[in-house]
Amino acid sequence: MAYNFRLYSLCFLLFVLLVNNNNNSVILCQEEGSGTRSALVPAMFIFGDSLIDNGNNNNLASLAKANYFPYGIDFNGGPTGRFSNGLTMVDVIAELLGLPLTPPYSQASGDQMRFGINYASAAAGILDNTGRNFVGRIPFNQQITNFESTLNQLRNNGAGEVEEALAKSIFFVGMGSNDYLNNYLMPNYNTKNQYDPQEYATLLTQQYNQQLIRLYNLGARKFVIGGVGLMGCIPSILAQSQNGACSEEVNQLVLPFHNNVRSMLTSLNSNLPGFRFSYIDIRNMFQDLLANSRQY
Repeated sequence: MAYNFRLYSLCFLLFVLLVNNNNNSVILCQEEGSGTRSALVPAMFIFGDSLIDNGNNNNLASLAKANYFPYGIDFNGGPTGRFSNGLTMVDVIAELLGLPLTPPYSQASGDQMRFGINYASAAAGILDNTGRNFVGRIPFNQQITNFESTLNQLRNNGAGEVEEALAKSIFFVGMGSNDYLNNYLMPNYNTKNQYDPQEYATLLTQQYNQQLIRLYNLGARKFVIGGVGLMGCIPSILAQSQNGACSEEVNQLVLPFHNNVRSMLTSLNSNLPGFRFSYIDIRNMFQDLLANSRQY
């Protein structure tokens, strides 16, 4: 998995170097115990699901938690709520940007908030009702509302030049997987009876579009969007196959959303002044991992 994170991280840093062509945007950060070092951006704000949740579900009445062993067996300090043995993708990105590890919203306070916050929540989706089987979770809409609360705190605490810093900061968003795995494909949801795959992809994309515009209106300008992967090849789907093969039906189900998101981002880039994005094509990365596994 470490190599996979490096792929994402290198792709991401290329994005930063392309859009941050103003040398004055490099600032100094202070990370506890490590001294002063240069950072490529002022902060990183993170929105998503279990792939990048780092503890926001810990104190929720939720079945989607990872604050116990064997999670965190390779993380300094043990389990934190990350759904990983160690660092997550966004942790590696933060390190390469020269930022401290981004704290979860549920634990962030004071000076920590200046370098960004992680709002991601396991089982969360673009739609508010996604993931209800896990009970507690923080949908994308609520994550954005939590970000609004952070902005109010920063302004009330006298943090100067908030808007200018936001325009230079990275907004990492990785949503959509749970809207299929823990909504459309769940037998106790009626979603599949209400929408065919293309209609559902359109519904998700329309909502996603409005959510990204909401972040833009709050001051976000530089977005990194993580696409959905090959949902038909994840362990929970493989376990339902008699021969352990990927489900091509599920892979095709998610494809319209994958295509819609790319078109949506191009449209936002054309219509919103200053909007910039980097799209991480996790679907094709995953295909390459499967097809050329020996190279990894």
